[in-house]
Amino acid sequence: MDHTVVNLWPLLGVAVIIAGFALRAHPVLVVIAACIVTGVAAAMPAGQLLATLGAAFIKTRNLPMILLLPLAAIGLLERHGLKEHAQASIARIRSATTGRLLIVYLAIRELTAAFGLTSIGGHPNMVRPLVAPMAEGAAEVRYPNVTMEMRYRIRAMAAATDNVGLFFGEDIFVAFGAIVLMQTILRGEGLEVDPLHMALWGIPTAICAFVIHSWRLFRLDRHLARSAA
Repeated sequence: MDHTVVNLWPLLGVAVIIAGFALRAHPVLVVIAACIVTGVAAAMPAGQLLATLGAAFIKTRNLPMILLLPLAAIGLLERHGLKEHAQASIARIRSATTGRLLIVYLAIRELTAAFGLTSIGGHPNMVRPLVAPMAEGAAEVRYPNVTMEMRYRIRAMAAATDNVGLFFGEDIFVAFGAIVLMQTILRGEGLEVDPLHMALWGIPTAICAFVIHSWRLFRLDRHLARSAA
């Protein structure tokens, strides 16, 4: 019988990450400290540890540009009145309500995610500059005395709508990483499952999520009406 001893000391790096984020330390410092602790616990030579950190930095050096450039573009658009134009545009549609607007966005988010277009929406590039201001604008048309409590509730529901649409929509996409992961795990247990069938079984769940969250958005309209009254 093979009695292979597994070294669990490298898992101290996970504890460092948890402690660092709990103490609200700088994320970069936390990650570097976790890497050093993991390397020392795994008895890696100092030269190999530094080489590993350098190679990881070189591979991901373009990642900050991928994250910062869209944020800079959105910031410039907001500075030139993107939110105000979004609110004015939705104010022209008299039949629009906050709940109805978010239901439409929920449908669009789920459908696009089902086709693998997960980057179309998102909190920084869609919810904050467009969806939330338009939802607030729809509320202001009907209820001029919108309170800050109501605004925070609308913003929270806008963010939740994006989350629900993405989470349940991407499960329908056959090339989604979670589906491939589940197929790999089931295959390891001796169960051969077609990824297409797994994706198709995600459709009923997505429909139920759409109906349930739409009902929540319908209740949001009623809550705004009672609060304004």
